[in-house]
Amino acid sequence: MPRIPSVSPATEKPTAPYFIHTVDNNFVDNRGRTLLLRGVNLSGSSKAPVGEPSYFRDQLWESGESGDISFIGRPLDVDDGSADIHLARLKGWGFNVLRYPVTWEALEHDGPGQYDYDFMDYTVRVLRKCKEYGFKVYMDPHQDVWSRYSGGSGAPYWTLLACGIDPHNFTATQSALLHSEYPVAHEPEPDQFPAMIWSTNYGRLASQTLFTLFFAGRDYAPKCIIDGMNIQDYLQKHFIDAFGALADRIRDAGDLLDECVIGWDSMNEPAEGFCGYEDLNSVPEEQGSTLRKGSRPTPAQSLRLGMGQEQTVEHWSFGGFGPKCDGTVTIDPKGFTMWLDPEDSDEDADGVSERWGWRRDPGWTLGTCIWALHGVWDVDSGYIVKPDYFQCPPFDPDRPVVFETDFWRPHWRAYISRIRSAHPEAIHFVQPPVFAEPPPLDGPDDLKGRCCYSGHYYDGLTLVTRHWNWFNADALGMLRGKYSGMWQAVRIGEPAIRQSLRDQLGYLKADAQILGSYPTLIGEIGTPFDMDAKRSYGFTDKGKYAGDYSRQEKALDASLNGADGPNALSYTIWTYCPDSSHKWGDGWNMEDLSLWSEDDVRQPPRRTEEDVDNRYNMRSAFSSKAALLNRKSAQALVSVNGVASISMPSVSMTPAMQSALSLNTLGGVSVASDDMTQVLDHRLKDYNQDQGYVVNRAGPASWSNPYDFLTDGARAVRAFVRPYPVAVVGLPSDIQFDIKKAEFKLSVRVRPEDRPVPISPSRASSSTNINAKEDGNLSEIPTEIFIPLVHFARGDIVARSSTAIDPTDKGRGRARSRSRSPRNGDNCEESSCEPSPVVSTASSTTISQQVNGVSTPHPPPVSESLLDVDVRVSAGRWEIEGQYLRWWYPVPSEEGALELVHTIQVKRRRGAIKVINERALARGTCASRCARSVQTFCQKVASLLGCCVM
Repeated sequence: MPRIPSVSPATEKPTAPYFIHTVDNNFVDNRGRTLLLRGVNLSGSSKAPVGEPSYFRDQLWESGESGDISFIGRPLDVDDGSADIHLARLKGWGFNVLRYPVTWEALEHDGPGQYDYDFMDYTVRVLRKCKEYGFKVYMDPHQDVWSRYSGGSGAPYWTLLACGIDPHNFTATQSALLHSEYPVAHEPEPDQFPAMIWSTNYGRLASQTLFTLFFAGRDYAPKCIIDGMNIQDYLQKHFIDAFGALADRIRDAGDLLDECVIGWDSMNEPAEGFCGYEDLNSVPEEQGSTLRKGSRPTPAQSLRLGMGQEQTVEHWSFGGFGPKCDGTVTIDPKGFTMWLDPEDSDEDADGVSERWGWRRDPGWTLGTCIWALHGVWDVDSGYIVKPDYFQCPPFDPDRPVVFETDFWRPHWRAYISRIRSAHPEAIHFVQPPVFAEPPPLDGPDDLKGRCCYSGHYYDGLTLVTRHWNWFNADALGMLRGKYSGMWQAVRIGEPAIRQSLRDQLGYLKADAQILGSYPTLIGEIGTPFDMDAKRSYGFTDKGKYAGDYSRQEKALDASLNGADGPNALSYTIWTYCPDSSHKWGDGWNMEDLSLWSEDDVRQPPRRTEEDVDNRYNMRSAFSSKAALLNRKSAQALVSVNGVASISMPSVSMTPAMQSALSLNTLGGVSVASDDMTQVLDHRLKDYNQDQGYVVNRAGPASWSNPYDFLTDGARAVRAFVRPYPVAVVGLPSDIQFDIKKAEFKLSVRVRPEDRPVPISPSRASSSTNINAKEDGNLSEIPTEIFIPLVHFARGDIVARSSTAIDPTDKGRGRARSRSRSPRNGDNCEESSCEPSPVVSTASSTTISQQVNGVSTPHPPPVSESLLDVDVRVSAGRWEIEGQYLRWWYPVPSEEGALELVHTIQVKRRRGAIKVINERALARGTCASRCARSVQTFCQKVASLLGCCVM
């Protein structure tokens, strides 16, 4: 690693202890260690206000037209204590970074320039809570197919009216597919909304028009003038100003920039619109083409449909072997048009809107297609006059459009300039259109040494088919022209599929070199959990497979394994939704990718039939709170960074549970003050009394130990809770993890320039609680590796779990953490070298318990570690505290010396933990209740839990 600079490349100011550099293709801390940032998107629920999921129709139009909505409560509720439990869980899973989606609508829903400062202040509160738990955060200006009102998320309702569009007729014209109006607005069946069909909106008229106007309105729609400026400038200005206002609010908080909020993503998954289309009479098959599923009009047919003209279009299905045209379908809008009728507009004769305040130029005639207005086609005949209208940029008509360079980059520069004015040290997370290579950003004011490439990657076949298949394909390789025939891209068998996913992630990592020597972080990656007709929820086979997430585990492990190996990538998984449910998934367009769901929480507390109905329909704002807070239990203390703590319900503090469930043991660093603990304990008590819930603290525990806490509600948890190097002296050259065997191996390359920077008052890192070590030529600070309890828990912890079995459990003896070094004189280049024990320096775990409101220590713990591991290192020494292993090893000291390669192997001494089928647990809880009538309240509970239906 090149010597890190002592000043910021962006501002030339000295760097703070918590500063993260982006150099030599990596994130690097202020001591010179390579960092991996791994975490989640928090949250997919932020696409809509609390209580307004995408299948609600009336609320959608009412809130949009009035502007009287609020996103307060997204992504977490910081007032009831549930945010602490969610964040404690995420921290216990080993995550250290959060991608934080915020929509334009959340900021500016009440009208142009009318900002929701209350929501911005609430966002600051949530970010402070994230900071208390030690998370780094990067902000995500999120959108999907433009807006909630065009079948996705992002922009406010008024932006569609500003573009002369009437969203109420999207369904009739199929200009966009809306979840709440599927298949037809007057008889919607939103639970039948097909998987991923929302993404076909990128190939429909609404999205194609809106993105063209946003990115290229000046060139392709010069007549579209509003408030004296082109619609492109109008939309971009409001978008940029809204997120600039949020950035200002975060800056003015005074304690978040760089220490917590490290940077800003560019617009989520931007689309090209019509830009670059060669022929409007045919659907493009190039990189920007959309999913072939359902009706598939050509652009020309979309234009006609948008003006109310009947069209017969192709219909596609997507089966196990990919997309197939299975016939045609006739769409008859019955005269309804996508374009705003002057009679339905509140604009007066001068074009001034009474509600929204803008003035539309007289040359922009409402009620007709703007592309007909620009001579692209003739409405009366339906004839496409200029089929290649969008092929070339008007400012350079002799070449085809290069969207990323011609239109995306100018917007990005304007956006990042505004963000930088509020956040000078921001890391710019660069995200061009999906699977597109980024353009060069080599202007003098572009990156300034602060950049990360943040492309997205999903296993598309699994995502669309909702099935883990025995074959797959190198989709990205095909898009990049790597193969002459599709058959060459096919991969058969799990080993070949896993390697293919790793290769594709490698392509994206290589794309970062276009920007410079910057790191790559995969901004979204994940897998659906509603596979195989929701088999895992007990919706098929008479509930036989309820709780069985083995297929999802294979799929998610394959994707995240791709980020390991030589790629050694950072990532943020999509997603974590506090209000995820089996019926409605993430509450948005039937997506179901949340790593956690309330419906998978064991023994969810429900008191009345009304509670269940609210829960089933996601109407309750308290659903997440109820499942998390209202449990029969004693209290244990979760503490983070000496700043915040929460009295956590339902952790049994029996004598056998002497190693506390705290972030001290799960990965935190300190125990909070007694005063803070009492304050939060009273807050939880007051909330539960206000909501009419009863917490019986004397009853049996639901979370009997940390293993149960970390796995309760989690799906395919073994796949995403993975060991990985958090901070490395040198460079991680290979990461391997076998979840079936619970075996982890890491190789690191170490060069003379990788010797950590000496500690000084201005440069000391505060990222971890470390005592510097000196032992010959060993590094003075360690490499730190997350070793998850989910895979490596001590045998006595597993034995007390209600969901896991130790495969070699022959009693409940104490499993000790052992710190080792190679035998003197041994050549330890191979991992088979047998280490010899040295005295362990692992700290004892700390435990606290609420006793009459006072935090008191327990007797000494039964073990020095939560983990049961055998560790072998090729050189150096190591120790374990909580879920983190620290490893000191030699670093070449002389300039020009050969690099060293060190390896470490970690495996669970008793073998991989076996997971009990959750179906058995659910049936054991609900068997007696399942015998009642199908219509009864208790059977609704059973179905929610995935129980059998009698």
